[in-house]
Amino acid sequence: MKLHYAPGTIAAASVIALQEAGTPHTLVKVDFAQAEQTKPQYLALNPKGRVPALETECGILTETIAILEYVAPSLVPADPWQAAKMREVMTYLATTAHVNHAHKMRGHRWANDAGSHSDMTAKVPETMAASAQWLESAIAGPYTLDAGFSLADPYLFAVCKWLPGDGVDLSGFPKLSAFMAAMSARPAVQALQEKGIL
Repeated sequence: MKLHYAPGTIAAASVIALQEAGTPHTLVKVDFAQAEQTKPQYLALNPKGRVPALETECGILTETIAILEYVAPSLVPADPWQAAKMREVMTYLATTAHVNHAHKMRGHRWANDAGSHSDMTAKVPETMAASAQWLESAIAGPYTLDAGFSLADPYLFAVCKWLPGDGVDLSGFPKLSAFMAAMSARPAVQALQEKGIL
């Protein structure tokens, strides 16, 4: 398997999951500074022009939730309720928190007027703080689930890494702060941080 990623993006969740599950893989960096995600070679792989994208023997897989479940099924709780709670958090991250964050620099996806872009950017600290508040109430601590480490944790970690840059002070969120400390202590996360992948 080959995972196409860019540092600082949501692809970090898939990279962590691959490491945690011990799934054999190769990492391929997509250079956003050179806009490689918009070039024909990458668009032939993923016409969405985004990361992550996973090359498998079955074909190309995109979208973080799908990739996480494919590369690390061992990190899905056996208990149906815990699995559903895991997917509840992951779906919220995909549909709400990530979208809130993207308004900061990707306003062109939703509006053509530059004034609208600046208004969306200005709103990000408020909307991301609201996302952090919901997540603070939703997670068990120190990880997302009572059942322990799951696929939701790499995903939540990737999103929480954005919060300071989005104007959200994590010190106001004790459970999220403890979660980030627990994740940062994991060997897989430490190894990827040392390589500049996260």
